[in-house]
Amino acid sequence: MKQIKKDYSFSEEEINEVLNDRNIIISEDTKRKNRIPPGQHEVKGWPVLHAGSVQDIDKSKWMFKIFGLVEEERELNFNEFMSLPKVKVFSDIHCVTSWSKLNNLWEGISSSTVREIVNILPEAKYVMIHAAPKFTTNLSMEDFFEPDVLFATHHNMKPINSKHGAPLRLVVPKLYFWKSAKWVTGVEFMAEDKKGFWESNGYHNHGDPWKEERYNWQSSYM
Repeated sequence: MKQIKKDYSFSEEEINEVLNDRNIIISEDTKRKNRIPPGQHEVKGWPVLHAGSVQDIDKSKWMFKIFGLVEEERELNFNEFMSLPKVKVFSDIHCVTSWSKLNNLWEGISSSTVREIVNILPEAKYVMIHAAPKFTTNLSMEDFFEPDVLFATHHNMKPINSKHGAPLRLVVPKLYFWKSAKWVTGVEFMAEDKKGFWESNGYHNHGDPWKEERYNWQSSYM
């Protein structure tokens, strides 16, 4: 695939090229006839939203920790993590604040790769994603290991910058975008669910945009 020079947008020709590339994982929601969930509107740019300040991560000190209900905890430095097999994922973004950005091409390390480098204990049912400085977000194991979930380093053929979560951000296409945590530093495996940062501050525990699971008062999800 040729180098894409534009910022965060594709031509129809480039989209078709992506869709015909068998090496790219196509998120199922991009195949919907109507790709905009209820209460959302499409934007062409990529808005920057986060609590607090942008984190400027020193890659030489960055570590990715896999811990909790695993047979043996692991820590990988940036070079070790980047040596893991890469995947590309084509997906849409749906932010709880009501904007959606279609046609995003991500590159990074699949969440499924975590299962290949640690032995997860059978009692693990949930994960907590940890991110700098002290952000967290929770996911079920089922959501975390969906085929289109990855730890992304690139967006539309360009490295993700700090304001979008560099050096590493989680991307969970099927859920609202707060679940796609910026500045990720690790994954904790848990037997029972616990709320993360935004979930503890009023957001829904699950966050399915097609069901408009925006706020905790709507939640019956366990």
